[in-house]
Amino acid sequence: MKHAPLVQQLITAFTCLPGVGPRSAQRMAYSLLERNREGGLQLAEALTGAMEGVQQCRRCRNFAEDDLCPVCTDERRDQALVCVVASPADVLAIEQAGEYRGRYFVLMGHLSPIDGIGPRQIGLDLLEQQIQSGEISEIILATGTTVEGEATAHYILDMVEGTPIVVTRIAQGVPMGGDLEFVDGATLAHALRGRRQLER
Repeated sequence: MKHAPLVQQLITAFTCLPGVGPRSAQRMAYSLLERNREGGLQLAEALTGAMEGVQQCRRCRNFAEDDLCPVCTDERRDQALVCVVASPADVLAIEQAGEYRGRYFVLMGHLSPIDGIGPRQIGLDLLEQQIQSGEISEIILATGTTVEGEATAHYILDMVEGTPIVVTRIAQGVPMGGDLEFVDGATLAHALRGRRQLER
């Protein structure tokens, strides 16, 4: 049995979401059509509003509704301290920790030549302009530990060469409260390499 064209269009639209296949999309579409049409209309309105109203901050590339995001306009933050992250979700995670008071640069991905993602696609040309402007004193690399994340970190490190900018990498390894027996070998090796001296 074929779906009505509008139902099929709705199902197909849901499959654009990560991890949503045809069956999950069908369940979502049926749920809205059968039991929650008001919710579906609210979803449509919210999607339209976000797709039309959310852009990238011209300074850090994070999601913003204005030219600059709230972090970049906050004068209480250290504008010379820049944390480079892969996505807006990373910004949210760091902000929820409540320790960081600098600003961000959001790549919206990692370098991946195989996928056709080069420096310009992730905004490294904009970051290079900021590096050359002399407004940055430290860059914190908070890209992932994947091959792409490490390659991106090394690329940024090369960009900073010859400048007085300090480059640091976030510590990675054993989680707080975790038992060593449950930590994988690669994570343990990374934690051992990144060890630091304790203050007495």
